[in-house]
Amino acid sequence: MVTIDRNGSDNIQVLSRKDFVSDQEVRWCPGCGDYSILAQTQRVMPDLGIPRENIVFISGIGCSSRLPYYMNTYGFHSIHGRAPTIASGLKTARPELSVWVITGDGDALSIGGNHILHVIRRNVDLQIVLHNNEIYGLTKGQYSPTSPLSKVTYSSPMGSIDWPLRPLAVALGAEATFVARSLDIDPHHMVDMLGRAHEHRGASFVEIYQNCNIYNDGAFEEFTAKDVRADRMLFLKHGEPMIFGKAEDKGIRLNGLKPEVVELGKDGVTVKDILIHDETIEDPTIAFMLSRMDYPEYPVPVGVIRAVQRPTYNDLMDQQLAKAVETQGEGNLDELFRQGDTWQVEEE
Repeated sequence: MVTIDRNGSDNIQVLSRKDFVSDQEVRWCPGCGDYSILAQTQRVMPDLGIPRENIVFISGIGCSSRLPYYMNTYGFHSIHGRAPTIASGLKTARPELSVWVITGDGDALSIGGNHILHVIRRNVDLQIVLHNNEIYGLTKGQYSPTSPLSKVTYSSPMGSIDWPLRPLAVALGAEATFVARSLDIDPHHMVDMLGRAHEHRGASFVEIYQNCNIYNDGAFEEFTAKDVRADRMLFLKHGEPMIFGKAEDKGIRLNGLKPEVVELGKDGVTVKDILIHDETIEDPTIAFMLSRMDYPEYPVPVGVIRAVQRPTYNDLMDQQLAKAVETQGEGNLDELFRQGDTWQVEEE
């Protein structure tokens, strides 16, 4: 990818994935899914056409939150759950930057639950990438907000009695304008989703199923393994029917308000009966339905769930500032600071 240096068009720099690899030793457990997410993040960066000094990765606390160290860009390893808040402030102050929030299921949906909701509902123009391994990995295997019911861990030896959160449904409930899901073991699909997230104006939320081979190995294997993936996953494509299966002979249709799996050619079912995926529908009803489809009752949906346009927080703030200047003038910070009651402390 060619990027033009801000000093002028005569200074052209060609960037590759290697340019986004930092000099820091990558320190994750061997075989961790985070390696793949890092590799695809580095791989997609040159295609964005943005100088490295205009890209920032901000993370909270957790295994995933080490990622900013390994990107040869600006980065901020912040505090637990607060990456969305810091990222919002940065994007507001420096709207020209490409800001990425890197988080995990525990960091984002437990201590950071309040913060993730507000950055999404405000539609701040940034990208949120949530590594979901359904476990607390950094703190050695406690159950997380996305761990399934009855999950046996060190902190739930008799099985978790907490009902799990669904990250996509949480994002949709917060009025997210872009919601997608991908897999750590499908690099091409992940690159596509990260690229789509960057193209979107507003808060982009991407959940990535990520294997923790130490504390939750194989959590998604029953539907992500290569030999069963086609029959147990639904790869969404905008404007196309929701068809899946190795022979592309199964699909999703609506039965009243409930989705159901049907077989093409059986009982008179044709492609015309299959639900067409439209990621641009403003009404989130179908998107919510997709966010709640789980294996084994349904194939697990991946791809862009929702992509709608709405004014961003940054745009609305700029409009307010412009209106304030138009109606009240430029203003003077020094006068504002000194107006009202003042006093002077004199030396004795």
